[in-house]
Amino acid sequence: MTELVHLDVADGVATITLDSPQNKNALSQQLTGELLEQLEAAGADDLVRAIVIRSALDVFCSGADMSEATTVGMGVGAQRMVDVQRAIVANPKPVIARVAGAVRAGGVGIVAASDISVAGESATFALTEVRLGLAAATISLTVLPRLTDRAAGYTFLTGSGFDALEAARFGLLTLTVPDDDLDAAVGAVLEAVLKGVPQGLQETKKLLNRELLADIDARGKDLAELSASLFGSSAAQQAMLDFLNRRKS
Repeated sequence: MTELVHLDVADGVATITLDSPQNKNALSQQLTGELLEQLEAAGADDLVRAIVIRSALDVFCSGADMSEATTVGMGVGAQRMVDVQRAIVANPKPVIARVAGAVRAGGVGIVAASDISVAGESATFALTEVRLGLAAATISLTVLPRLTDRAAGYTFLTGSGFDALEAARFGLLTLTVPDDDLDAAVGAVLEAVLKGVPQGLQETKKLLNRELLADIDARGKDLAELSASLFGSSAAQQAMLDFLNRRKS
């Protein structure tokens, strides 16, 4: 089985790369399982002081794997999405998302869960669940705390796309920079973070994420069950099949 999530460690930084070109980094069970494993490995490595999540593709993440959702269901996948967000939020190392390309649905949860998110200006975002008879249930755990109330209502209810500058204004992103400056901007963030003493970074992250982590632990299971039930509904199944058929045509 081809590895979909790669881990490389150099100079105190663990780089976790999503690399599933056949489905545009959709959140399949294999991809989320490997992502959890790599996050755990990076968090436990004493040589690692910061983690970067990025994509090898021109798409950051296309959201749920609808082929999987319309065949095996989302009982495992919905809980995995909660687990991925928790693994980022609870990781003892600061997590920086390097965002380039399209970010859809569940992928927005990865961006929101990260401690710092930096995007190139051509990145695009959309919470498309409502258009498929779904709700952004599991990722609401991390996305809602980042967004203003008005931005949440607009993005969740319309499913409309928004660009990186809007994403920063809404609160989803930390920084938006010209595409050509993305790696330099991520590098500057890492340089600043790596000046922190590991104990200081870990304890500061605990302070920042205390309420967010408590909410994930309190409501994650219920939201995963809600998400799985919505994915299994006839309305959502038909909408996803229609989407898949349009994409094939």
